Amino acid sequence: MQTRFSVFKKLLVFVVIFSSSFLSAQEKTKEATWIWYPGDFEINLANQMQNRRTERDSFFPVFWKTDSPYNLVDFHKFFDLQAPEDVTIAVEGTYNIKIDGKALQGFPKKISMPAGKHKLSLKVYNQASVPAIFIDGKTIKSDNSWLVTYEDKEWIDETGKASDQSGTTWLQAGSWNLNQASLPPSKFALPVKKMEAVSHVKMGTETLYDFGKETFGFIQLNGLQGKGTVAIYYGESKEEALSKEHCETLDQIEVASNTPQDRIMELSKAFRYVLVAPSNGVEIASVMMWFEYADLKDKGSFTCSDAEINEIYDVAKYTFHLTSREFFIDGIKRDRWIWSGDAYQSYLMNYYLTNDSPTVERTLLALRGKDPVTAHINTIMDYTFYWFLGIYDYYQYSGDKTFIKQFYPRMQSLMEYCLSRRNENGMMQGLSGDWIFIDWAEGLSKKGEVSFEQLLLARSLEAMTVCAAIAGNEQDSAKYKDLGIQLKTKIFDKYWNPEKQALVHSYVDGKQTENVTRYANMFAIFFDYFNEEQKQQVKKSVLLNDKVQKIVTPYMRFYELESLCAMGEQDYVLKEMKEYWGGMLKLGATSFWEEYNPTKKGTEHLAMYGREFGKSLCHAWGASPIYLLGKYYLGVKPTAPGYSEYEIKPSLGGLQWMQGKVPTPNGEIEVYCSTKEIKVKAVEGEGKLIFESSAKPKSNSGTITALAKNKYQLIVKPNVEYKISYKAL
Repeated sequence: MQTRFSVFKKLLVFVVIFSSSFLSAQEKTKEATWIWYPGDFEINLANQMQNRRTERDSFFPVFWKTDSPYNLVDFHKFFDLQAPEDVTIAVEGTYNIKIDGKALQGFPKKISMPAGKHKLSLKVYNQASVPAIFIDGKTIKSDNSWLVTYEDKEWIDETGKASDQSGTTWLQAGSWNLNQASLPPSKFALPVKKMEAVSHVKMGTETLYDFGKETFGFIQLNGLQGKGTVAIYYGESKEEALSKEHCETLDQIEVASNTPQDRIMELSKAFRYVLVAPSNGVEIASVMMWFEYADLKDKGSFTCSDAEINEIYDVAKYTFHLTSREFFIDGIKRDRWIWSGDAYQSYLMNYYLTNDSPTVERTLLALRGKDPVTAHINTIMDYTFYWFLGIYDYYQYSGDKTFIKQFYPRMQSLMEYCLSRRNENGMMQGLSGDWIFIDWAEGLSKKGEVSFEQLLLARSLEAMTVCAAIAGNEQDSAKYKDLGIQLKTKIFDKYWNPEKQALVHSYVDGKQTENVTRYANMFAIFFDYFNEEQKQQVKKSVLLNDKVQKIVTPYMRFYELESLCAMGEQDYVLKEMKEYWGGMLKLGATSFWEEYNPTKKGTEHLAMYGREFGKSLCHAWGASPIYLLGKYYLGVKPTAPGYSEYEIKPSLGGLQWMQGKVPTPNGEIEVYCSTKEIKVKAVEGEGKLIFESSAKPKSNSGTITALAKNKYQLIVKPNVEYKISYKAL
């Protein structure tokens, strides 16, 4: 097996080419591309990435079942050629080629396809990596219009006649713009660029290097010579890098050459500080790094009148980019795994910043894996439900039905697994092997029927209702719709407490518990499960009630602040954002953390999981201001799949002005809002600009209609710049 960096060294000259792999689905060209069975490259790549995790130079594998690609795959497509065509062929694996069912001799790299209607097919076997093909001719090119299967169900009778394969399930091929024949899927690597430390401090024979901010990549030792060892201690903080006994990651290498050489570490690491400690007899001329990144381009933006909010947005963007790699991962130092709860939030941030559909698809496929289902995703009940929600949101923001049609069977089998684990009351309850996470919160009970889990299942059933219909399975759609309606009724019958004016946390031994937590209540707000009276009651009795246990993770602050924004509390949320994320900035954060508790002091902020430096200081769920500012301040969201219809409902929340862009599948929606003027422009769909004004507003284009007292609406058409004069309330 090749080491991580042996692959990297071979591909260093190709990183610019591979950076084009991150083009969005809308930017795909008609070039030939490598294709494979859908989901297999993603599963294989996830296996490679997640099993690079180390803790103090020890291998740390994932906790859950991993799957493998199918090792024998059949590819085909029909062509109608006006003239004969020469076609070049590249394959990862052992293969045969057939034209109209007749096999060609050997393993040809080039064939000639005759004019007329013909079927070109390849069957590829590869046990070591993903069976994949690259076909390139004038008109014959491999792309996702090819059909593939892992079992062609072909048979031959006693006369030699082949079956018609009518029992075969064919799917559209998987692809990802890997459009160079010489760079197959097995050689994929993220691009890198050279970076130098901003400063260094000598401490005897050791040197502490500071790269200026949180970063990720490969350390390189230049001019390395002598006989002995070099130890490298990594730290997201200076304290961690200097703690040889307790830093989370390190490297140790042997040196046995008097000829100066450059050595690059085999595995990428997360760090800001690096302590390089050579033994006696070893010399190092200099130290640098190769920064590894996913070349995702920002399409969304946000700036405003508040400098601190602008800094929070910029650091959130940097955090998001660091944790957006081959997949959306949790944090770059410790796990570097694909956790469904973390990824779900990254999907939402992505829709307001890079809008990169391929990364969403890869992450969803890697998380789901293959049948049979033997456990919840990541072994966590709530994380299974976030997976369903992630597909539903992906459809809303992208309009892509193909993904759902292709992978509906995997949705169906996972949902049936969930339904099979309901208790006698038809509710989800933790069984052996289930991890009910919810959040990192001291003393949070997971016993009995927890209301939060039932709420997520109800929303997942709604997602299944829509997806089953898209997949053409109306029977399933009706079944899941009925189950969802029944469950929502049960939720309010069992958990709503009129005296507490909230949903209680759990149901244990046949009765409500007294505990009220924020989780189910805030989700029910933005799921729109409460009536208006209940929303107002919950806002007062839970969301704005300091007696209810506070949330200390950015993970759940994401949802808490979203629920408040959904209730029109943007002024309050802006102050909370400045206090919470601004609090991390005041402590010197250059990316946002896994957890922030303002009551902690000094190095207490670095500890977690019983370890001095266990906390991740760059965690995906810390970047949520990207989503909040785009959806609830600029106020842009799709109201029909793929932004065919959308809403713009700007809310300054105490700002004097703000402006930004929200990416859609085919362009951007631009918004500017001050206390006196609103400007909007969009490239597609039909939007509704909804705003409040204490005076009668005027527009340079379109017709403003009154919806209620001080509330107005303007229909936004594509490629028209609207300028509205108004007076903010």
